[in-house]
Amino acid sequence: MKITVIAASDLGAGELDAWRALLGAGPGLVNPFLCPEFTVAVARQRPYVRIAVIEDGGRIVGFFPFERHRFGTGKPVGAGLTDAQGAVLAPGVELEPARLLSACGLSVWEFDHLRPDQFPAHHASRHPSPIIDLRGGYDAYLAHLTRTSAKTYWSTAYKERKLGRDAGEVRHDFGVADPAVLGTLLDWKSRQYQRTGRTDRFAQPWITRLVHDLLRVDTPGFAGVLDMLYAGDRPVAGHFGLRSDTVLAGWFPAYDLAFARYSPGLIQHLAMAREAARAGILVVDMGRGDKEYKDKLKNGEFEVAEGRLARPTVSAGLHWVRRTPLRGLRNTVLSSPRLLRPADRMLKAYGRLRTGLRGS
Repeated sequence: MKITVIAASDLGAGELDAWRALLGAGPGLVNPFLCPEFTVAVARQRPYVRIAVIEDGGRIVGFFPFERHRFGTGKPVGAGLTDAQGAVLAPGVELEPARLLSACGLSVWEFDHLRPDQFPAHHASRHPSPIIDLRGGYDAYLAHLTRTSAKTYWSTAYKERKLGRDAGEVRHDFGVADPAVLGTLLDWKSRQYQRTGRTDRFAQPWITRLVHDLLRVDTPGFAGVLDMLYAGDRPVAGHFGLRSDTVLAGWFPAYDLAFARYSPGLIQHLAMAREAARAGILVVDMGRGDKEYKDKLKNGEFEVAEGRLARPTVSAGLHWVRRTPLRGLRNTVLSSPRLLRPADRMLKAYGRLRTGLRGS
């Protein structure tokens, strides 16, 4: 087995076709974060993106995209943004971690949304990733929702009618290409991050550039998908995500806080699932993380793993000391409602203080 590391700009048509063919040879549900288009788009913004091309007998049998940071630390491409990570491999191919890291010039590679079938001996923990399963069709999904979350469904339907009466006819646009509409959504999202005490991702210019870049991509196997819910002519809630031919990955949902009492995010997500099903999407992957709207809408789960691959080096040891205990503490808080509720209240209080200071 031969491993060659190249820059994303060095991927030729043959390598891209091989990457897509390997994805197509898998189980049939391709997460768009694993598509070559995502890696290439991130590489336009992040110069340290690399791809390990894996060959066996002169035939390409895998790709391992990664970011190479200081001191031999490796991360998934777009680390902190991606809900699916890992290598893209031909069936039956297994990678020996130490050899892979050595070939990539890495001491350690950390992950938090790894495909659960990869490197299982190196998983520190596994976590659910809630989904809207549309493989039986949208009507079957709604039937499930009315059985298991009847209150959510009927309350959302009532609020949608009330929104229409109060603010104008409710309509939903799926597959919007207007960058100005995307700008509105990202502004809502930034305000949400600040309001809830989270790090504002769009304060980092490269992430804003990346999202606008992905909005322009539209191929049969990969695209950026923007949708927006309107009341009259006013945008109320929206979402930007990525799709393959079968999976829509939830990424950046947000809404206008002025309409919060109508639960516009739930209205938008149900409309998005309906239109996604019409477009041939089989699964909406809402991503790892406990959120109330995910619990209300999900009818299934995938699983992702967190952990790291490491070689016995000083850099890997220092990385463990710096990162692993903190990750363990964070996961303990996130998995415990008794700890999560006060932590969330503290973050929101910090967010109110921070936004108040900025406004003064």
